[in-house]
Amino acid sequence: MLTQTTSRVLEPSDLDAALAILDREPVANAFVASRVQVAGLDPWRLGGEMWGWYEDGILTSLCYAGANLVPICAGSRAVRAFADRARRAGRRCSSIVGPSGATSDLWRLLEPQWGPAREVRRHQPLMVTDRLPADITPDPYVRRVRKDEMETIMPACVAMFTEEVGVSPLAGDGGLLYQARVAELVGSGRAFARFDADGKVVFKAEIGAATDRACQIQGVWVAPEYRGTGLAAPGMAAVLRYALADVAPVVSLYVNDFNTAARRAYQRVGFQEVGAFMSVLF
Repeated sequence: MLTQTTSRVLEPSDLDAALAILDREPVANAFVASRVQVAGLDPWRLGGEMWGWYEDGILTSLCYAGANLVPICAGSRAVRAFADRARRAGRRCSSIVGPSGATSDLWRLLEPQWGPAREVRRHQPLMVTDRLPADITPDPYVRRVRKDEMETIMPACVAMFTEEVGVSPLAGDGGLLYQARVAELVGSGRAFARFDADGKVVFKAEIGAATDRACQIQGVWVAPEYRGTGLAAPGMAAVLRYALADVAPVVSLYVNDFNTAARRAYQRVGFQEVGAFMSVLF
């Protein structure tokens, strides 16, 4: 029994306690919760360690340390402990991402050793909805991507990622991990697209993280030559309809604050701001 204030790497036996923390904020924690529900806390299956912060022997905060470093329900003392552990371990993540308050504090402590970052996005509105819009008809041409359409959807996914993150997902391992992730979303029926008459992708989005409480739409993209033609809002309404019917009762996303066109489209579909994320990209 841990009786002092401390942090440690969680073990599979800590699963119930970790899930209880994640369940406190099901929308903000959807990304990590979805991974933990599938993989548990075994680092090999989870793709990283889960660090826990204990106050008087009680688990109160988490930090996922994998390809992303993600503080979860973390107050100032927990953030300091996670920063100490991250400094000792050295940077192994490609980004720090999470609720803006804790992420900002974590980056302030890590920046002297880990900086400079390639890019810091300090304010990314977190938006949610639990219903279909009354005044936008879902695009009837947006549908699930089939498994035999991987070669068609991949260029659109790569274009979206490169545009969004600033580097290609094909760098490093030639895109093997990224292709596997896209294939996983297609195989699970959580990738959606509209194709034109020539079979080219003109709109796409995925339901990335998913739990029984909330899911998160990601990878929203309109082909450049179709931007400004009104595809985004009906396309999002179509993906939202699938999400609410098949995945979770609450649907979320987060968006760069400078992407005014996307924010306007999401607001038209009924998404409302409930908080903010922050991302530090390396």
